[in-house]
Amino acid sequence: MAEHEFDMFGNPVRPGKGARGRPSFEVTERNRNKVKLLLAMGWSNDRVAHAVECSLATLKRHFRAELKFRDEMRDRLDAERLMVVTEKALDGVVGAQRLLAEMIERNDRMEIERSLAADRKKKEPALGKKQIDAAKARDADAELMAELDMEAERSAGRNARH
Repeated sequence: MAEHEFDMFGNPVRPGKGARGRPSFEVTERNRNKVKLLLAMGWSNDRVAHAVECSLATLKRHFRAELKFRDEMRDRLDAERLMVVTEKALDGVVGAQRLLAEMIERNDRMEIERSLAADRKKKEPALGKKQIDAAKARDADAELMAELDMEAERSAGRNARH
C-alpha cells in the first residue's frame, strides 16, 4: 500500500507536487463538500479556489455544478443542520432539544421580518425615476443645510473666542 504525504491541514499532498510540470487536479468528495460549504458561507470564487488549492479556471471547470447553485447553498446548509439537530432532539439529547428550540425561534423571527418587509413593500407605491431623483435632491439639500448650519456654529464659536 502506498504511503501518502499530508500537509499541515491533513490534506493529501498530490504526487509530483513541487516537481516539474503541473500535476492534474483530482476532484475528491471532500473537495466537493468543501466547495459547497465555502459557497454557503458566502466566499468568493477566488477564495474558494485558494482553499481547494487550484486555479480559478480549474475551480470553474471541475466544480461547475456546485458554483451554479451558489445562492441555494446556504439554505441547503441550514436545512441539513436543522435535520441533524431535530434527529438528535427526537433521540432525547437535551442540548439538541435546546438548540432546536433556538433554531425554531430564530427561523420564526426571520419569517416575521420577511413578512413585514413584504407588507411594507406592498404598501409603498413604486416610484418613477423622476420621483426618485427628486427625493435624492431633497435629501442632498437637507444634508447640505445641516452641514452649513454646523459650519456656521463653528465659525460663530471661533469669532466669540477672538
